[in-house]
Amino acid sequence: MDLGRVGVWWSGSWRIDGEASVDVADELETLGYTALWSSGGFEPGLSPIFDRLLAGTSGMTVLSGIVSIWPTPADELSRAVAALDHRYPGRFVLGLGVSHAPMVEGYARPYSQMVEYLDALDAAGPEVANGRRVLAALGPRMLRLAAGRAAGAHPYLVPVEHTARARETLGPHALLAPEVTVVLDPDPATARQVARTFVSGYLTLPNYANNVRSLGFGEDDLADGGSDRLIDALVAWGGPDDVARQVRRHLEAGADHICVQVLASPTLTTFPLDSYRQLAPALLSR
Repeated sequence: MDLGRVGVWWSGSWRIDGEASVDVADELETLGYTALWSSGGFEPGLSPIFDRLLAGTSGMTVLSGIVSIWPTPADELSRAVAALDHRYPGRFVLGLGVSHAPMVEGYARPYSQMVEYLDALDAAGPEVANGRRVLAALGPRMLRLAAGRAAGAHPYLVPVEHTARARETLGPHALLAPEVTVVLDPDPATARQVARTFVSGYLTLPNYANNVRSLGFGEDDLADGGSDRLIDALVAWGGPDDVARQVRRHLEAGADHICVQVLASPTLTTFPLDSYRQLAPALLSR
C-alpha cells in the first residue's frame, strides 16, 4: 500500500460542514498531501465524513484513524466499507483499533477481541481484506498482528524511538504510518503549553502511558501533563523547517508515511488549513 509520504489528520470534531469540507480537502490535495486520516465515521453518534472527504478529492487515499471495534459489528462495518468502495474504488482504507479501558464498558482481552473481530471481517466477505485495513498498534503483539493480518500499523502519539522499534517488530514490508502531532510555533513556552494541554489527557490512558514508559520515560516525565523532555519527544514544534526536520526523523527511522496532526490554539474550532499551507513547502519537499 502506497500512501505517499505525508498525510493529514482530520479530526471529526472540526466544525466544517458540507461543501466547505469538500473545498478544504481539495486544497489539501492540491498542496501535495497524499492522504486524509479522519476520526469518527461509522461509530454510532458520529457523523459520516469519509464520503465528503472522498468526494472532495480526486486521488487521495482516505483512511479511518481509528474506528473502534467495540460499537459496530464486523458485518455491518464491512457493508459500510463496501458502499464506499463502490462509489470510490480503491480509495478508502479501514483503520481499526481496540480503544481504551476507560472509554469502553466491559473492556477486556483487547488483543483477543481484535483477533476475533478480524476473523469476523474475513468471514463477512472480501470487502475489508488484509491489504485494505490497518491497525492502531503500540505494543509488540498488536504490531505483529498488524503485520500478519493487515497492511500494517498506524501508531498514534509516538516518539521517533517507537517508530524505529515498530519497524523492527513489523519487519521490512508492512506499512508503518505513525501519526505525528505538530505545533507550528517557534516559542518554546507557548508551543509546549499547547502541546501539553493536548498530551495530558492521553497520558491518563494506560496504553499511551505504558508505551512511553517502555521507551525509558519515568513517572516524573508523565506527571503534570508531561515533562518538557516527554512533550518534545511526542510533539514536533517550531517553525515550518523545524517541524519538517522532526517529521523526517520518523521517515528516517523506518516510517513509510506520516500522518501530520496540527494542533492550534485550544479555542480554535475550525480546521487549521493555514498551518498546513505554511508547512507544505518544507514538509513536502524531497
